[in-house]
Amino acid sequence: MKQVVCLSYTPWQAVPTRTQQLMTRLKDARILFFEPSGAREGRERGRKVRPGLTVYTLPPVMEVEERHHYLFRRGKQRLIRYIEGVMDRCRFREPVLWLTSPEQVHLMEELPHRGLVYDCDRDWSHLPIRWESDLALAADLIFAASPGLIDHLAPCSDNIALLPNGVNYPMFSRNDLPVPRELAGLDAPLLGYTGVLWRDLDLTPVLRAARERPDWRFLFVGRVEHNPLLSDLADCGNVALLGSRPPAELPDYLGRLDVCLHLLRRRDEGSDIIPTRFYEYLSTGKPIVSMLFPGQVEVFPDVVYGAHNTQEFVRLCGQALAEAGNWARLRRQAYGQAASWTARTREVSRILETIGLY
Repeated sequence: MKQVVCLSYTPWQAVPTRTQQLMTRLKDARILFFEPSGAREGRERGRKVRPGLTVYTLPPVMEVEERHHYLFRRGKQRLIRYIEGVMDRCRFREPVLWLTSPEQVHLMEELPHRGLVYDCDRDWSHLPIRWESDLALAADLIFAASPGLIDHLAPCSDNIALLPNGVNYPMFSRNDLPVPRELAGLDAPLLGYTGVLWRDLDLTPVLRAARERPDWRFLFVGRVEHNPLLSDLADCGNVALLGSRPPAELPDYLGRLDVCLHLLRRRDEGSDIIPTRFYEYLSTGKPIVSMLFPGQVEVFPDVVYGAHNTQEFVRLCGQALAEAGNWARLRRQAYGQAASWTARTREVSRILETIGLY
């Protein structure tokens, strides 16, 4: 059976990350999944989350800059010893080493492996560029979540494959969904956004739409941060901030929406990475109205209403509510199905087999 050692830059969590989605779907493989150190010490026995996949928590190390060579090296050696100890106990000899962050470049040379994969799903410009360059140069294969990331990594590697984010398609494409209690009995058009209401999320489009169209209702489902426009939004009588909901209930709220909304974060300007949320919207088949950055290339322009300003956003919301026929709905769901994590993982396995790593 194939062996994979995965170092994740995020903890194993209830809302599965990209890395979790891929690792849980790799077939015929034993996987050691190492999450970052947290408040607890590394668990010697690990947590078996599914047959063949065990999660271990790395031990905490002192956070120091690389220029403090002795302390920096000492911390990395502790991590290496821990990972090697787990590999020895589990009889992992020459696994595929799956890395997800440039910070892990300091571990790759000393961990035994038969092949190195770097899965890049975000911009790491806040880290020293040398780290990612060295990792990309050493990788036998790079998966990149967008064409922009491919262009960024291309000077360091010729072996890069596009692997966009994905979606749990069966979960979000269902039609037999219960109506959440808070939304029962609503007869007004319902437009909504799912995901964290970030501090730098631009709420201006929804604020304008809520003020101009009091006959519409707007819904936010997700953790709420201290956004500067939050109080103005809360003053609108047709806006509801529901906060976080369990992941299993999210499709129920999306199923009740008439229009799904995609808003912009300032930190994402210039990025062409399509967030998982977008694929969740597509999988429902519901109309989508998305704000666009200046000069941004529209994604799925045949089935998504792309707005360049707040006035256009309000107008397109009206068009989306009036959308007729099934063509656009079925087309959106086809895009969602093509982006299922099952399909993404199948492509990963195919490429790994083609180059002889799997």
